[in-house]
Amino acid sequence: MHESCGVFGVYASGINIAQTVFFALFALQHRGQESAGIAVADGTEVKAHTSMGLVSQAFTENDLSSLKGHIGIGHNRYSTTGSSRPVNAQPIVARSQGLTIALAHNGNIINSKLLRDELEDRGYHFHTGSDSEVIANLVLASPGRDWQEKIEHAMHRLQGAYSLVMLTADKLIGVRDPFGVRPLCLGNIDGGWCIASESCALDHIGAQFIREVDPGETIIIDSQGVSSFKKGNARRALCIFEYIYFARPDSIIQGKLLYPTREAMGRILAEEYPVDADLVMGIPDSATAAGIGYSNGSGIPYCEGLLKNRYVGRTFIEPDQRIRELGVQLKFNPLSRIIAGKRLVVVDDSIVRGTTTPHVVNLLKKAGAAEVHLRICAPPIRYPCFFGVDMASRWQLIAARKTVPQIREYLDADSLGYLSLDGLIRAVDLPRDLFCLACFTGAYPIPVQIEMDKLALEASPQEELSEVHI
Repeated sequence: MHESCGVFGVYASGINIAQTVFFALFALQHRGQESAGIAVADGTEVKAHTSMGLVSQAFTENDLSSLKGHIGIGHNRYSTTGSSRPVNAQPIVARSQGLTIALAHNGNIINSKLLRDELEDRGYHFHTGSDSEVIANLVLASPGRDWQEKIEHAMHRLQGAYSLVMLTADKLIGVRDPFGVRPLCLGNIDGGWCIASESCALDHIGAQFIREVDPGETIIIDSQGVSSFKKGNARRALCIFEYIYFARPDSIIQGKLLYPTREAMGRILAEEYPVDADLVMGIPDSATAAGIGYSNGSGIPYCEGLLKNRYVGRTFIEPDQRIRELGVQLKFNPLSRIIAGKRLVVVDDSIVRGTTTPHVVNLLKKAGAAEVHLRICAPPIRYPCFFGVDMASRWQLIAARKTVPQIREYLDADSLGYLSLDGLIRAVDLPRDLFCLACFTGAYPIPVQIEMDKLALEASPQEELSEVHI
């Protein structure tokens, strides 16, 4: 499963805005590793810099020193609409009729093709394959006397998931969709304000967590302070995978610190699927807490059976055939002297396509493990996500095509147990109706008529423009 994007915004005087955004994006790197970007405003103009790669690769000191202002936004991208290429890096900067807006987006707009066609008919030109460009131009094209009215109108048209940070020449704006699919929070820093995908970004820059941005809420920050307005919606649909996998374990969402929540998933897995074994291990890093929880719940000792190379990241260097055949061993290395001859319980966060897990099982068995019992923190994923997760189409999901016994056989595991949906909700310890559970149940919070191709909005490779003009 691939990450969703990370967004951050700050409005403050007396601090280095570009550096502040840079270090906040560093804390949100887990949410996207394809590209990164920063846009700043100084009251009169907007400047931006975007680049492919990790945050540490995307900016130099000169890049940051050229971005002067008291307002800044930043973005880490994992592509859910549009390919991974420079033109699709964010923040998107759009201009129309004397207005300029920079936008960073986490989510996915399911009616973006319809909206883009409509805007093109009105004379708007598009140069990226991103639905984020559609949002930016929709806001600019919406009627209204001010940004609040424009955003209100745009929110009535947008369908899907969107946590946004935007800036104009003199304002920082945060928007969360009415379902609250993706997280967004508000913080305070040195008399200024921050908006971030996760609270861990606030911790890293010395900001104080104030509260979460409510579903359907827009926050506008300017020289007059903070104002807020909401678009009401009775239904809530926070993505449950923020708790299982996406968010960092030191983040707080819906008042819950994620680390103990993931421990609870492991403890409940031990209740639901006990097994005689010698050691428990979690697949690092996302399932470490759940592995410890399984160990605590079962009384079976915990070990680190795999070490993760945390510097692999994403690379554009194509490996040769010999390296390619090593597969998962580039990312993990087994501790053979610890696991040899042992019956292992291996806890992981999820199984999506089922392409990586067989390699992990094989790696552990080649290292001498006598048995490998898989325990998964998510119920079987049988339906694709349309709201900001590049998961898979339905025919690619292994649980949509195979029964659990068939999956166990395919993975070559000695046993396989998925956390039940009731067990997952019990671990999170929040009402079921707060969450989107569609990848397990097929009950989407918004009706999805067709499955839009990821590249449906893609512009031609020649149109590699950094800014959008009409």
